[in-house]
Amino acid sequence: MKPQHLSAIAFQDTVFESAQVKQKFGSYPAQMQRQLLFLRQLIFDSSHKKIQETLKWGEPSYLCTKGSTIRIDYKDKHPHQYAMYFNCKSKLIDTFKEIYPSEFDYEGNRAIVFKDSDDINVSALRNCIQLALNYHQIKHLPLLGAEF
Repeated sequence: MKPQHLSAIAFQDTVFESAQVKQKFGSYPAQMQRQLLFLRQLIFDSSHKKIQETLKWGEPSYLCTKGSTIRIDYKDKHPHQYAMYFNCKSKLIDTFKEIYPSEFDYEGNRAIVFKDSDDINVSALRNCIQLALNYHQIKHLPLLGAEF
Protein backbone atom coordinates (compact mmCIF):
# COMPACT_ATOMS: atom_id res chain seq x y z
CA MET A 1 0.00 0.00 0.00
CA LYS A 2 1.45 3.37 -0.99
CA PRO A 3 0.83 6.04 1.64
CA GLN A 4 -1.52 8.72 0.35
CA HIS A 5 0.10 11.42 2.50
CA LEU A 6 3.59 10.86 1.07
CA SER A 7 3.59 14.06 -0.98
CA ALA A 8 2.31 16.06 2.01
CA ILE A 9 5.60 15.63 3.89
CA ALA A 10 7.54 18.81 3.20
CA PHE A 11 11.17 19.49 4.00
CA GLN A 12 10.54 23.09 5.02
CA ASP A 13 7.92 21.98 7.58
CA THR A 14 10.10 19.27 9.13
CA VAL A 15 11.78 19.83 12.50
CA PHE A 16 15.27 18.40 12.88
CA GLU A 17 17.24 18.24 16.13
CA SER A 18 20.50 18.04 14.20
CA ALA A 19 21.66 20.79 11.84
CA GLN A 20 23.84 18.22 10.04
CA VAL A 21 20.88 15.93 9.38
CA LYS A 22 18.81 18.88 8.16
CA GLN A 23 21.63 19.86 5.81
CA LYS A 24 21.84 16.29 4.49
CA PHE A 25 18.10 16.16 3.80
CA GLY A 26 18.38 19.55 2.10
CA SER A 27 20.96 18.11 -0.29
CA TYR A 28 18.58 15.47 -1.69
CA PRO A 29 16.53 16.04 -4.86
CA ALA A 30 12.95 17.10 -3.98
CA GLN A 31 11.35 13.74 -4.90
CA MET A 32 13.90 11.85 -2.80
CA GLN A 33 13.42 14.29 0.09
CA ARG A 34 9.74 13.31 0.21
CA GLN A 35 10.54 9.59 0.04
CA LEU A 36 13.22 9.78 2.72
CA LEU A 37 11.14 12.07 4.94
CA PHE A 38 8.40 9.45 4.77
CA LEU A 39 10.86 6.73 5.89
CA ARG A 40 12.12 9.04 8.64
CA GLN A 41 8.59 9.65 9.94
CA LEU A 42 7.80 5.94 9.78
CA ILE A 43 10.84 5.23 11.96
CA PHE A 44 9.71 7.78 14.56
CA ASP A 45 6.11 6.51 14.42
CA SER A 46 7.11 2.85 14.76
CA SER A 47 8.51 3.05 18.27
CA HIS A 48 7.47 4.34 21.65
CA LYS A 49 11.16 4.70 22.51
CA LYS A 50 13.15 7.92 22.26
CA ILE A 51 14.83 7.86 18.85
CA GLN A 52 18.12 9.72 18.43
CA GLU A 53 18.71 11.18 14.98
CA THR A 54 22.29 11.77 13.84
CA LEU A 55 24.63 11.26 10.88
CA LYS A 56 26.65 8.05 10.64
CA TRP A 57 28.83 7.47 7.60
CA GLY A 58 27.27 10.64 6.19
CA GLU A 59 23.76 9.16 6.28
CA PRO A 60 20.76 10.06 8.44
CA SER A 61 20.80 7.48 11.22
CA TYR A 62 18.29 6.50 13.88
CA LEU A 63 19.13 4.69 17.09
CA CYS A 64 17.60 3.94 20.44
CA THR A 65 18.36 2.00 23.59
CA LYS A 66 18.54 -1.76 22.95
CA GLY A 67 17.98 -1.24 19.23
CA SER A 68 20.13 -1.59 16.13
CA THR A 69 20.88 1.55 14.13
CA ILE A 70 18.78 2.21 11.03
CA ARG A 71 20.18 4.47 8.31
CA ILE A 72 18.43 5.92 5.28
CA ASP A 73 19.95 7.48 2.19
CA TYR A 74 19.88 8.26 -1.50
CA LYS A 75 22.90 7.90 -3.76
CA ASP A 76 23.41 10.02 -6.90
CA LYS A 77 24.69 6.98 -8.81
CA HIS A 78 21.20 5.40 -8.48
CA PRO A 79 18.93 8.40 -9.19
CA HIS A 80 15.64 6.47 -8.97
CA GLN A 81 16.20 4.56 -5.77
CA TYR A 82 16.76 5.07 -2.06
CA ALA A 83 17.38 2.65 0.77
CA MET A 84 17.00 1.79 4.43
CA TYR A 85 20.21 0.28 5.82
CA PHE A 86 20.63 -2.12 8.73
CA ASN A 87 23.66 -3.53 10.55
CA CYS A 88 25.09 -6.14 8.17
CA LYS A 89 26.39 -8.21 11.11
CA SER A 90 22.89 -8.63 12.54
CA LYS A 91 20.21 -11.17 11.63
CA LEU A 92 17.84 -8.40 10.54
CA ILE A 93 17.95 -8.62 6.73
CA ASP A 94 18.07 -12.43 6.77
CA THR A 95 14.96 -12.39 8.95
CA PHE A 96 13.21 -9.82 6.74
CA LYS A 97 13.95 -11.98 3.68
CA GLU A 98 12.38 -14.98 5.38
CA ILE A 99 9.29 -13.12 6.56
CA TYR A 100 8.88 -10.88 3.49
CA PRO A 101 10.55 -12.73 0.60
CA SER A 102 8.74 -10.81 -2.13
CA GLU A 103 7.66 -7.61 -0.38
CA PHE A 104 10.97 -5.81 -0.75
CA ASP A 105 14.12 -5.67 -2.85
CA TYR A 106 17.18 -6.38 -0.72
CA GLU A 107 20.82 -5.44 -1.13
CA GLY A 108 22.79 -8.31 0.34
CA ASN A 109 22.51 -8.42 4.12
CA ARG A 110 22.52 -4.66 4.60
CA ALA A 111 19.56 -2.87 2.99
CA ILE A 112 15.99 -2.73 1.78
CA VAL A 113 16.09 -0.82 -1.51
CA PHE A 114 13.14 1.14 -2.88
CA LYS A 115 12.54 2.58 -6.33
CA ASP A 116 10.91 5.99 -6.46
CA SER A 117 7.91 4.37 -8.18
CA ASP A 118 7.45 1.53 -5.66
CA ASP A 119 4.26 0.91 -3.76
CA ILE A 120 5.57 0.36 -0.25
CA ASN A 121 3.96 -2.20 2.02
CA VAL A 122 3.90 0.14 5.00
CA SER A 123 2.72 -2.49 7.45
CA ALA A 124 5.56 -4.87 6.57
CA LEU A 125 8.14 -2.06 6.62
CA ARG A 126 6.89 -0.85 10.01
CA ASN A 127 7.36 -4.40 11.33
CA CYS A 128 10.95 -4.47 10.01
CA ILE A 129 11.66 -1.13 11.67
CA GLN A 130 10.21 -2.33 14.98
CA LEU A 131 12.36 -5.45 14.86
CA ALA A 132 15.48 -3.31 14.29
CA LEU A 133 14.59 -0.86 17.06
CA ASN A 134 14.21 -3.76 19.50
CA TYR A 135 16.98 -5.97 18.10
CA HIS A 136 19.15 -6.39 21.19
CA GLN A 137 16.15 -7.54 23.21
CA ILE A 138 14.92 -10.06 20.61
CA LYS A 139 18.01 -11.27 18.73
CA HIS A 140 17.94 -14.60 20.57
CA LEU A 141 14.36 -15.42 19.45
CA PRO A 142 13.52 -17.46 16.33
CA LEU A 143 12.75 -14.98 13.52
CA LEU A 144 13.40 -12.28 16.11
CA GLY A 145 10.00 -13.06 17.60
CA ALA A 146 8.30 -11.60 14.53
CA GLU A 147 4.56 -11.89 14.21
CA PHE A 148 3.24 -12.08 10.68
